Amino acid sequence: MSRRPTTSRRFADSGSIPFVGSLQSKTRSSPLLSVGLVVVGTLLIVGYLYHGSGGRSGDINALSRLEGGASCSLEALRALPFLKKAYGDSMHKVLHVGPDTCSVVSKLLKEEDTEAWGIEPYDLEEADGSCKSLVRRGIVRVADIKFPLPYRAKSFSLVIVSDAVDYLSPKYLNKTLPDLVRVSSDGVVMFSGLPGQQRVKGAELAKFGRPAKYRSSSWWIRFFVQTSLEENEGAYKKFEQAAAKKSYKPACQIFHLKPLN
Repeated sequence: MSRRPTTSRRFADSGSIPFVGSLQSKTRSSPLLSVGLVVVGTLLIVGYLYHGSGGRSGDINALSRLEGGASCSLEALRALPFLKKAYGDSMHKVLHVGPDTCSVVSKLLKEEDTEAWGIEPYDLEEADGSCKSLVRRGIVRVADIKFPLPYRAKSFSLVIVSDAVDYLSPKYLNKTLPDLVRVSSDGVVMFSGLPGQQRVKGAELAKFGRPAKYRSSSWWIRFFVQTSLEENEGAYKKFEQAAAKKSYKPACQIFHLKPLN
């Protein structure tokens, strides 16, 4: 399930190509030409990443890698069609929890007969106008998920959580994940980073207060057992079958948890 990193290299040694050598002599006399070449080169590389990855979903993948690690919230967006196949009617009333929740909620609200709400666990200081509108309407709210969620049991059919649990210590996970299950009637879909993924530490510490800790699938399975949470094998199989038909390979770990009895 891991994704190969994208690397960029210099395409050729400029000294071995006469035409490139002539360009170099001109760039020494013209700073504007040098800047222009850099801009054109950047556009070509971005265009290549977009075209070679297969459109919009490929563009998300490329940007995710360039940012220094896979964004599980972007992965949740990519996975929505397969979640619909796996959960069917359960996708009619959804709560998303995690950073970029405005993007996920906005996408869900565009689906027919779908109600969606979101919780941003950190801050919305850089939110755009669309996100601020969701907050004003009470659809998206900022809440610290280390404490009980302000919802009654089974308030939502399905809860999707992404880019949130990786920033919690086991002390808080023991409370937060069961609480996410509590507010769902049909279960929780959890997106978690893969071990070995790296992010920009400075940006992490500024927003999340601590770097992400990416745990293995075996760690999560032991955790589910210890906290009396049960994986939803039926939903998992349906999701995998739908994903296989489209050759979808997620860049994050995806776990399906049953609701509480």
